[in-house]
Amino acid sequence: MNVDISDLATPGVRKITPYQPGRPVEEVAAEFGIAKPVKLASNENPLGPSPQGIKAMQTVHNLARYPDGNGTGLKERIATRHDLDVACITLGNGSNDILEFVCRAFVNPGDEVIFSRHAFAVYPLATLAVGGTPVETPVLNWGCKLEAMLQAVTDRSRVIFIANPNNPTGTWLAAAELKSFLAEVPDHVIVVIDEAYAEYVTGSAYPDYPDCTQWLNDYPNLLVTRTFSKIFGLAGLRVGYGVSSPEIADYLNRVRQPFNVNTLAQVAAAAALDDDSHIRQSREMNLSGLTYLTDACKSRGLSYIPSAGNFLAIDFSRPAQDLFEAMMQQGVIVRPIANYGMPDFLRVTIGSEDDNRRFIEVLDRVLETGVLEANV
Repeated sequence: MNVDISDLATPGVRKITPYQPGRPVEEVAAEFGIAKPVKLASNENPLGPSPQGIKAMQTVHNLARYPDGNGTGLKERIATRHDLDVACITLGNGSNDILEFVCRAFVNPGDEVIFSRHAFAVYPLATLAVGGTPVETPVLNWGCKLEAMLQAVTDRSRVIFIANPNNPTGTWLAAAELKSFLAEVPDHVIVVIDEAYAEYVTGSAYPDYPDCTQWLNDYPNLLVTRTFSKIFGLAGLRVGYGVSSPEIADYLNRVRQPFNVNTLAQVAAAAALDDDSHIRQSREMNLSGLTYLTDACKSRGLSYIPSAGNFLAIDFSRPAQDLFEAMMQQGVIVRPIANYGMPDFLRVTIGSEDDNRRFIEVLDRVLETGVLEANV
């Protein structure tokens, strides 16, 4: 075969660097001979899946049949939760699916898609896959600089992606500034607010954090995405959703594959939405763990970015790749984020009490070896 396969790929796909997920626990255990590694790399819920979701899956006995292609039952539960019409809901195989639908439905080759520096890695991937042009804007205090996004809008702009809270920095935007921004965005641009971590943002520390699912009537070009992978603990099932005007949802569903959300995911997600006890316990565990880790950072003189999510970006003031590898060899898996333009940081998922303590113990042990000094 003489053909160069890269010549057959589309120009946009040739530009893509594949997404690198956090390493599986099993892989690390086998490589380093560690019985029980701790994974704090993928922002999963340490409490595990919703018990009501697990119970609902146990009632399913018809897996020889295709799932409900419209996801009617789950859509109805989501619509009730957000006080919206079912026609506003689009289901995805994870909320990443919705991000890809947006680009496939609304971005032509050469059209521009805007997102901030240090934003979720899927935004440029989804853009390049359809031949779009990624436009990265400057940040303000590690978060979205909305003014810079507005200045980046041109006649070729089609989509703006904003994560609130932002991954991997944990920064968040208040209602007033988002409303002011949305009022200025031209009608030809769809604004996607990615609220994957929204359920964690509660309490007096976030007095003006918005629920953008309630803004659809005011901003017809708005799409909000949510996921069941974080606080609901269903990351392994891959299910998320978007809420938007029925008109936007119509076009998203035109590019959605039939049966994209499996039966178990649909029934588990529908039950998990109403599992208030699990949601409350997950928030409490996250707040306790976040407080523990931030206090530990302060006492060690380590800087971090204040986070509204279930993770913390810690600044080691020099390249942290060797630190990441040394910790992994001792059974603690965290996330290096040099690919986000943050080579001096590690992102650490808030784990259980035992997981968090083990992270700090291993961090102390590794730092004592002087692993960071080689990077000075």
